[in-house]
Amino acid sequence: MTDLFEPLSIHAITLRNRIGVSPMCMYSYSDGFSNDWQVTHLGARAAGGAGLVIAEATAVEPRGRITAHDVGIWSDAHIDGHRRVTRVIKASGAVAGIQIAHAGRKAGSRRPWESPKPVGQEESHGWQGLGPSPIAFSQDYAVPHEMSVQEIKEVQNAFCAAAQRALAAGFEWLELHAAHGYLIHSFYSPLSNQRTDEYGGSFENRIRFLLETIRAIRPVWPEQLPLTVRISGTDWQEGGWTVDESVRLARHLKTEGVDLIDCSSGGGVAQARIPFGPGYQLPISEAIRSGAEILTAAVGLITLPAQADEIIRQGQADLVLLGRELLRDPYWPLHAAQVLKQPAPIPPQYLRAF
Repeated sequence: MTDLFEPLSIHAITLRNRIGVSPMCMYSYSDGFSNDWQVTHLGARAAGGAGLVIAEATAVEPRGRITAHDVGIWSDAHIDGHRRVTRVIKASGAVAGIQIAHAGRKAGSRRPWESPKPVGQEESHGWQGLGPSPIAFSQDYAVPHEMSVQEIKEVQNAFCAAAQRALAAGFEWLELHAAHGYLIHSFYSPLSNQRTDEYGGSFENRIRFLLETIRAIRPVWPEQLPLTVRISGTDWQEGGWTVDESVRLARHLKTEGVDLIDCSSGGGVAQARIPFGPGYQLPISEAIRSGAEILTAAVGLITLPAQADEIIRQGQADLVLLGRELLRDPYWPLHAAQVLKQPAPIPPQYLRAF
């Protein structure tokens, strides 16, 4: 039976275990450039024993930042900073991944520790977001600019260029952020997409933006490296995106060459009632894994070693991604190995402590 510490191979890449660092925004950068904070933050989790370390949502264009302090990859000038990140991750035995993203209609927010309200367009760090339709995320957000077909193609090209830069920077795992109400999710959710052209209306039309983006990236991202997508498996809102639709989408993504679905949820509408609790998103991962016959990653309030191990053993997911728990304890994988009585990838410099 597969367990949490069994390696996971996808094409030419093998994770030393099935524990990954979920991409978590740090909002700590200037003009999109990676810095010492990112190197230290992600390097510590690699030294802590994770098999996969995914760098946070990385903007494919300046308008695609959640805040003015997001990290980016819209310029070749950003590549060297990301190379520092991939080198330190790999030096500790983990696989370096990156999540490329566009914030869409949720762009122009403030850092969460500053204010829950977005930055106004009239302020120095404010700008108008983009969306499939002129529907604001909430009453606090500005109405986004409704994208033309030409603008859709331009953003898809930006994702493609970002994938090429990610490869040049040494990343070996690419994830598209298609969840949490950001641009790609806003296209496939009927709550935010009310278009009447080929990008709106039917299920097939609403998923078109994502599928075309994958098709743009697939020729420039090597077949031997994992290509994954994070989706919101449900909007948790009547009339919104559903788990059944997620299974259908996953089947299409598998056909397009996607290797794994990172199963999150929500974020598309401010008023959604999300039933937070330990492992609350596991049914999404299970449904997609069985219904689409594709690898999945589970994420969301996974904190205990036995809980994570059981997820893998029961076939609810193939990979477990931890977020806040790895902020609290960068060495969670090493501690989990001790609890579960499994071999641990302890750095020799730390052996005296363990």
